[in-house]
Amino acid sequence: MKEKNDKTVSQSSSLLNVPSLLFGCLLAVAVNYFVSKSGKLHELANSKSPELYRGMHGLEEEYDLIVVGAGLSGAVIAEQASSQLGLSSLVIDKRDHIGGNCYDEVDEHGIRVSVYGVHLFHTIYPRVENYVKQFATWIPYEHRCVGEVRDINETIKIVPIPPNIDSVNTLFGTNIKNAEEMVAWLDERRPKLDREPLDGEEMSISRVGKDLYERIFKPYTKKQWDKWPKDLDASVLARLPVRSSFDDRYFNDKFQALPKDGYTAMFERMLLNNPDITVRLNVDYFQIKDNLPKHKLLVFTGPIDAFYASQGLPKLEYRSIVFEKEYHEPESGYYQPRFVVNHPGSHVAFTRISEYKHSPNQPEGAHDLPGTVIYKEYSTDDGEPYYPVPNPRNRELYAKYQRFAAEEPGVTFVGRLASYKYFNMDQAILNALELFDKLVQEGKIEKKSE
Repeated sequence: MKEKNDKTVSQSSSLLNVPSLLFGCLLAVAVNYFVSKSGKLHELANSKSPELYRGMHGLEEEYDLIVVGAGLSGAVIAEQASSQLGLSSLVIDKRDHIGGNCYDEVDEHGIRVSVYGVHLFHTIYPRVENYVKQFATWIPYEHRCVGEVRDINETIKIVPIPPNIDSVNTLFGTNIKNAEEMVAWLDERRPKLDREPLDGEEMSISRVGKDLYERIFKPYTKKQWDKWPKDLDASVLARLPVRSSFDDRYFNDKFQALPKDGYTAMFERMLLNNPDITVRLNVDYFQIKDNLPKHKLLVFTGPIDAFYASQGLPKLEYRSIVFEKEYHEPESGYYQPRFVVNHPGSHVAFTRISEYKHSPNQPEGAHDLPGTVIYKEYSTDDGEPYYPVPNPRNRELYAKYQRFAAEEPGVTFVGRLASYKYFNMDQAILNALELFDKLVQEGKIEKKSE
């Protein structure tokens, strides 16, 4: 009798599990798909999903916004338009990935690398910190950079950059013990100007003194800008860093961290699998601008001079970077002592070497790999625009573009390229958030009616 009861119980349990199994299957389907505004069922996307590469096919007839550029500025505007106002956006980018210059990936060696150079997130702005925490888990990381610099005996030494007390003691054989002594040492080498510095050289020496200028900043500036400091605008070198303490951190900001799963994953959470946001990659705005879907506002995050190329004005100047990737298998597993090592000296052509294996947000097991990947960086005039060149000619030219932009109907410009200004990541995010606020306040965009 007991056996029969056990069998009955077993059969009943199986029957009871049928709805659970069905629910589990439906749930599995649900988590792999989402429904778009038009009611279509879409498979959940990642940054390599085929639907991102369909060009202008399969789009809605109309969007509230069209955003040109899937980097920080464009992603923030599209995300805010959706989360705050329920507006739809079509985001297009001429590159084959989202994330702009923040894009990273796990390479063929199993190491997470940033394709466009090291990106270190840091901010003093609570609004920015709270915003990015919505889209990533962050690993605390305080960046410490060093440089290979020749001392007074012309021997190469590894010293903290920005230079601090340890840097000065190592390079110049001094025995500075505290901030007061450090400031006195610097003041002995800093001229007392009764006017504003006239060029980059005067600005540099007025900030860091002649000795550090000659050993670090003069040769590094030549490599970075292909001009000696005396031939550069004083503003270029107005923020040269030097520390009067033993602090060897690169930044002072309260919040310093890296996204646990990388920046690309953060952009996926901002842009993808949102029924309000459609993304299309490998799409050049200038090739399809006459065939765009209907839209209420165009948000342009690219170079402002490119937008007005038909006006016949000259281009704004930028400096770019060429990256040279190398794979090594050193005995220790690491190529160099720190994540980033600067090379200001003229004996090598590159400005710095980055070794991503040092970063704390590597995939599991990456730190134990026998090999490592390094990127050597070379500054150049050709390539992707990185650093605006501030001089009277470019400032005057940008002012003309600004006047065009102010009168452009149905278009707003945002971001470092559109602003012809270098932004740290947090500055780019804050700039986009504040622009979004302004668009709402001015009534240029408003909450979609139910």
